Amino acid sequence: MPLKERLLIQRIRRLATRQKDSVRAGIGDDCALLSLPRGHQVLVTTDFSLENVHFRREWHPPDAVGHRCLTRGLSDIAAMGGVPVAAFLSLALPPELPQKWVDEFLRGLLKLARRHSLPLAGGDTAQSPGGVLADITVLGSVPAGKAVLRSGARPGDLIYVTGSLGSSLAALNELRDGKKLKPAAHAKHFYPEPRVAVGRWLRDKKLATAMIDISDGLSTDLSHICEESKVGAVVYEKMLSSVGRSSRFVSGHGFSRAESVAQRSRALAPDVLELALHGGDEYELLFTARPDRRVPKEIAGVSVTRIGETVRGRGMKLKKGDGSVTSLRPAGWEHFG
Repeated sequence: MPLKERLLIQRIRRLATRQKDSVRAGIGDDCALLSLPRGHQVLVTTDFSLENVHFRREWHPPDAVGHRCLTRGLSDIAAMGGVPVAAFLSLALPPELPQKWVDEFLRGLLKLARRHSLPLAGGDTAQSPGGVLADITVLGSVPAGKAVLRSGARPGDLIYVTGSLGSSLAALNELRDGKKLKPAAHAKHFYPEPRVAVGRWLRDKKLATAMIDISDGLSTDLSHICEESKVGAVVYEKMLSSVGRSSRFVSGHGFSRAESVAQRSRALAPDVLELALHGGDEYELLFTARPDRRVPKEIAGVSVTRIGETVRGRGMKLKKGDGSVTSLRPAGWEHFG
């Protein structure tokens, strides 16, 4: 059973990251009191982490649940080119939940927060009628007028993605099949890395014209950029499959570096492509850039790959290796879908 609310809040307050200059007053008052640098705007994002929707206790260790919970908010800040300032956690817990689970959840969340110098400045606690419900709110800052929006892409911009795609959904499929996975061996799923440094670099260098994080799947999140920017998109299968093949873990198959790209392509190309296109829970950044700007192949230690281009008109297309073109529809995660 979790501690009583007052004791639980006291424990969270003891564990929480020390406040930094931007947080004038945090846990212990009715509201947090924040200060932002002169000439900056506030970024605000909020995300649910719901038991049996975003995680399962029998699959995900509690520290991974806490890590993933905060990652969802940090990744949104990254996608706007922002710097995280403060986090707020609302936590509803079922009465039968062991306090040890709560402690490990907080440990995972606060470990990630410390890496980003992010104070936990407040939140709420309540008893849940069933299941764990965690709502993370993250505030960030960005120089006024410099936030990278989804609406800035223009026809002819090139489309890029960070990191690798597909291994998170592949791991989830293995869990659904009843397999036991070691979290450390499948960190892309259990401990995803928010690309805050990459997003900030792209904003600082004025390279990204539009940006979004891949939380619901590339096909779905690219469609959001297309809708907001009023453009179409062409994704090149050959370029995208190289991003997918770089995943350590795809559909339960592991490959050593000694194996050739041709072997991997023959064995897994269909699965890799589907996972890369539609697999969510990635928290990589998808962004566009002008064709005359040089985008490095690595930013802040993270690989960057060009996968397509924006075009006039609406809709998305997939250009296959044989030159044929097919329609690409959003097929990632969608609530109520």
